Amino acid sequence: MSVNLRHIEVFRAVMTSGSVSGAARLLHTSQPTVSRELARCEQLLGLALFERSRGRLRPTQQALQLFAEVERSFIGLERIVGSAAAIRQFAGGQLAIACLPVFAQTLLPAACADFVAGFPDVGIDISPQESPWLEDWLAAQRFDLGLTEQQQAPAGCQTQTLWQGDEVCVLPAGHPLAAKRRLEAADFAGLSFISLAASDSYRQQVDAWFAREGVSRRMQLSSHSAASVCAMVRLGLGVAIVNPLTALAEAGDGLVARPLAASIPFSVQLALPQYRPASPLPGRFADSLRRQAAAQERLLAALLA
Repeated sequence: MSVNLRHIEVFRAVMTSGSVSGAARLLHTSQPTVSRELARCEQLLGLALFERSRGRLRPTQQALQLFAEVERSFIGLERIVGSAAAIRQFAGGQLAIACLPVFAQTLLPAACADFVAGFPDVGIDISPQESPWLEDWLAAQRFDLGLTEQQQAPAGCQTQTLWQGDEVCVLPAGHPLAAKRRLEAADFAGLSFISLAASDSYRQQVDAWFAREGVSRRMQLSSHSAASVCAMVRLGLGVAIVNPLTALAEAGDGLVARPLAASIPFSVQLALPQYRPASPLPGRFADSLRRQAAAQERLLAALLA
């Protein structure tokens, strides 16, 4: 006899609920059945998954490692089940979109509103992911279209430039630099500066600009999320340089944006996988993206004027 899906379901239920009784409730079965299947799972795997003390189960390090793998597998299964449900529900079609998290928070919501107005029966599934995994997803033809910052097209994809701009400075409302129309590197000398993560390519370009200009900042806080950076700026923890779409989304309510004297280019690339089944829907959604990108460009120009 080998390990089967039922054994894994029992193990997952115990890990999720924290007890045999809780697992029994989740699985709509009896506690003796859960105990028996769990013991059999341990025997077949050759692993001690739980320490048993006074009727309580405590997961071992081996159990924690196995659970992480089980969760990845179940997420994949749940995605398949969810896709099937979406196909049943949306007879008018289904769009799968992959993008960087920044675009899921800024450009895509407005594009979805524009698209749904014309195609109310089409389902849209948005999957945010960071590079380089995003480009791997697109190359694998798993999505109908994608939004990336990479100029080079992922394998098996065509790309179009959807939007171009420059990184901008965000400041707390009332900050002395807010009185200036354009900020030089020297304006940041000695200021508390909130950065993106050290691995971020835009962070690296910003640091290179200040290095060339010989300007030192007080570096204390950093985040992988531009929205998080803006939230910290709003609280007066420092100033920052972020992408213009996030700056536009976050501006107001104690936050202002100003252009920089130097150009640190930021672009949005529309990626269209070439080997997906033919459908007019990706093209229609791309039209919505172009309209919203143009609208964002106009709003940003007004914000920085």
